Amino acid sequence: MAYIVLIAVTGVLLLQWSGLIPLDGVGGALVIAAAVILGVLVIAIYEAWTKRRGVLGWIVNIVVSFAAALLVAPLAGGAMVALLLPFMDDGSSLAEAGGARMSIALAGQTAITLAGSWGALWLVNRWR
Repeated sequence: MAYIVLIAVTGVLLLQWSGLIPLDGVGGALVIAAAVILGVLVIAIYEAWTKRRGVLGWIVNIVVSFAAALLVAPLAGGAMVALLLPFMDDGSSLAEAGGARMSIALAGQTAITLAGSWGALWLVNRWR
């Protein structure tokens, strides 16, 4: 799990540092969402593979993982904005600020979202 989060965070940061995340419009959010969705899918598949689940178990893992990510991602984004708000200039956004603040926000949001997805799988596994 930790390796998956580390790889996903590194991937998102590499996308940001290489300039592949556009800062204007909706394209940047879609690129970030695609990276996080890929990480969530990997977590669901990895957990199903290591626990040797059947077909229904794979489906449940993927559905639970995505549902948890949809619930946790906005909370993670809000938490990162709240943490970085004291370091922001007046009237600027994280995308406008760019640099280290944007990198910290992306890494934190990705890690929290993937941890929430894994936490939901852990909770479901306790019920199985």
